[in-house]
Amino acid sequence: MSSVSSASDMEEDCILLPLTEIEVVEEEEESTSSDSAEEIPSSVSKQRRVSLASIRRQRKLGTLASLRPASQPISIPAREQRQTPVVSIPVKNWRIAIQKAREFVKNSPNAWQKFGLEKHATEKATRHRYNALRKSWSEDTVLVKMEDEPFDHGAMRECFRLKKLSNFSRSLDWNRASNYVAKRYIEKVDRDVYFEDVKLQMDAKLWGEEFNRHDPPKKVDIMQVVMLEFKDRPGSPLYHLEHFIEGKYIKYNSNSGFVEDESLRCTPQAFSHFTFERSSHNLIVVDIQGVGDLWTDPQIHTKEGTDYGDGNLGTKGMALYFHSHACNRICKALNLTPFDLSNTEIASLERAQFIQTSSKTILRGSEEIVIDPRLKNTGDITLFLRQRSESPRNSPRVSESEDVAMSTSVSPPYSPIDFLDDDPFAASLRRLRSDSENSSVTREAEHEEFARRQVSRPSCVTLEVNFRRMSLIQGQLTGGSVLGEVHLEMAKYHENGRFAPQQGLNMLHQEEVDWDSAIFHLEKAAVCGVLEAIVALARMFLQLPHDVLEGAHVENTEENTNRGVDYMRMAAVAGDRSAMIYLANGYHTGIGLGTEREIDWVEATRWYSQAVSQSGEDEEGCYDATMEDPAYVLMAKEAELYRQGGHGLERDPERAAELYNEAAELAMAAMKGRLASKYFMIAEECWGEMEE
Repeated sequence: MSSVSSASDMEEDCILLPLTEIEVVEEEEESTSSDSAEEIPSSVSKQRRVSLASIRRQRKLGTLASLRPASQPISIPAREQRQTPVVSIPVKNWRIAIQKAREFVKNSPNAWQKFGLEKHATEKATRHRYNALRKSWSEDTVLVKMEDEPFDHGAMRECFRLKKLSNFSRSLDWNRASNYVAKRYIEKVDRDVYFEDVKLQMDAKLWGEEFNRHDPPKKVDIMQVVMLEFKDRPGSPLYHLEHFIEGKYIKYNSNSGFVEDESLRCTPQAFSHFTFERSSHNLIVVDIQGVGDLWTDPQIHTKEGTDYGDGNLGTKGMALYFHSHACNRICKALNLTPFDLSNTEIASLERAQFIQTSSKTILRGSEEIVIDPRLKNTGDITLFLRQRSESPRNSPRVSESEDVAMSTSVSPPYSPIDFLDDDPFAASLRRLRSDSENSSVTREAEHEEFARRQVSRPSCVTLEVNFRRMSLIQGQLTGGSVLGEVHLEMAKYHENGRFAPQQGLNMLHQEEVDWDSAIFHLEKAAVCGVLEAIVALARMFLQLPHDVLEGAHVENTEENTNRGVDYMRMAAVAGDRSAMIYLANGYHTGIGLGTEREIDWVEATRWYSQAVSQSGEDEEGCYDATMEDPAYVLMAKEAELYRQGGHGLERDPERAAELYNEAAELAMAAMKGRLASKYFMIAEECWGEMEE
């Protein structure tokens, strides 16, 4: 605002007028006379006042002229120059990149012009978009033109060419509309499957952005996907919608452990490994495929194996991935810890390691480290891991040449979450503007909040054990380790011949199974606290029948027997009833205790008592409901020890009588009348021994 004032004695009559649109022209010579404003030539008067002022402003200036003394001209200060807003270097670079991209698109020929999509009927479709950060859906209406017949198809879906007008377009020029690919399932599926697919890809896209935060040599991006619903068509069919991209489409790995040797690259394999550790083993993103580092149609395996459709194989899918994964230089640069493999498995991956190390990736050591493997045996590892969630704000960029002759691509630090309503360049420009007008939390802040919630967890068993000892799982020896479950699944895959050198339709021979690798992973699972693996190893080393790795056998030596008893004790402490009974019988009779333990009736009564009171679930939610050793039988054995006394246990006939009475009542409830009568009679004898 500019101010115009009269003489000092008339300051209260000052009027403030906006003169931002007024162009002021100064006279070449100062006025030497005190002539009134009416004596100035009209042409000069117009230039001096306002050359571009409106009639309304001219009237106001005339009113001011009548209020001032005739000898004092109106003083209009010079127009202040506007300060150019300061634009940050990243924003400036993005604007330049977007402008160049627009020019490239404008000058490039339309790849679909020959198909004449402009001649098809215009349809209205409801677009459903998913925001992975906010876990919310939104919808709007778009105009599209789509082919009637598919131009390609895969095993499950078929593809249609489609053009979509931007909602910000000022004209209906379909020649300038963007090219898209609409996909639908060939076989009829539930409508929820379409929504789950969109959620899956957008969640995977979020993990791609988290990967980029740690400054890998090459940025990655997963394509934005939305869902179209044609409500004007019969049945309101659903389609997935993605941008059409040109280039060589390559599948780098699959959800079942497949890795393409000819196109083996460091970045896709390291990305999958990264998601496993960064998500604290809760999930892993696999099935990486696309053009260069722009990927589509990924698959997510979760520890529960319930979400993200039928392609989610859970810990089985994680095991398949790690069996075919050889850590490369990007894994090492991000400080991802290697997954434990046997010597045989490592040898089989030498070819993959050679292909990956021969790529042209150049690292400078400035990548954001995910987790430090040099952990001390003391201290709070949880706090340390949470600190790793913070990424440096000013870390230098890393340059990289091609991994395997792939074209370089520019990717943003945070890819747009919902830009698909226009062409990507206009959307990126809108993303550069402030988002705080519609939300108090910006998208960048949401990304930071997402990153802070993640706690990295190593893939190495040694560090996993340290993590379990120093984390919130203290006091729980078993359960809660996804890494252990992955090793258990790998052991089972070896048993089933999934990793055998020659798989086929013929029956698998036992000699073709790599039993050493199977036992290796079973032991790793046991170290991580997987109760099923602990029980299997205990029974295997003690030469007892076992359900896991039935065909695996170990030598019957004193060392193996002692190891078996150690595993059995671990299982008993974790709440396995059969292990409790084994230890109770062992300390009672001395059979199967090995050379490091001896008969101890105090320990025997303790384990008998715990086995009787084991009426709930163990630490992994399992319980032996077969009751091969009923509670009344175990109570009778415990009562016999108290009646006789010895081996460190003090004789106690009264306690023995009470236990026999309880055993008799349980036997009566189990319809064992003759046995119940026997227990009642022995209880009376114990009472008689007390009187003596």
